[in-house]
Amino acid sequence: MDKQKYIDDIKDIKDIMDRSTKFISLSGLTGIVTGALALVAVYFAYNIVYTGQNYLVDRIAIISTDKLLLLFGIAALTIILSVLLGLFFTSKKARLHNQKLWDAQAKRFYSSLAIPLGTGGILCTILLVKGYVGLVAPLTLIFYGLALVNGSHLTLSEIKSLGIIEIILGLVSIYFIGYGLAFWAIGFGVMHIIYGVLMHIKYGS
Repeated sequence: MDKQKYIDDIKDIKDIMDRSTKFISLSGLTGIVTGALALVAVYFAYNIVYTGQNYLVDRIAIISTDKLLLLFGIAALTIILSVLLGLFFTSKKARLHNQKLWDAQAKRFYSSLAIPLGTGGILCTILLVKGYVGLVAPLTLIFYGLALVNGSHLTLSEIKSLGIIEIILGLVSIYFIGYGLAFWAIGFGVMHIIYGVLMHIKYGS
């Protein structure tokens, strides 16, 4: 009985330390929802970019100015919806853990994501404007993965595994340069859903 009480006390101490040093309010439901939104966005992007073309045979993507604006619109809407829904689910989990949505731990975590994501976003925008469309999908996956790995020590350990998978997908996508949308669907869609389901089962929210 004393041994069990000792184990329980150690677990309580670990939980307190995690709450004080790590941002643990990331929600599995956020991963599921953002993954589903990413799949919907890829579907619309595919129809815009490859209208009238056989995606599995013809590897040329013709993107006019109008199409480019539509793609930016889809990307912006997807990001906004993902952020809003992410904040909703994360705030719910934060309340369950008696943790603030925007405390010192959250600031450190999101700051660690900001530099890789910002750098990747600027680079991909430049490449897109210059016409190097094929590199955009691989590099977004790689920089996103780097951001997750960079911030993983400040949150749930599973984030690092997801980040490594995203980096690998990005590198493979560079080799299969014409299949960017497919790798986007896998990386930002399927992997987020799988991660979200696993986190929801493990942590319950």
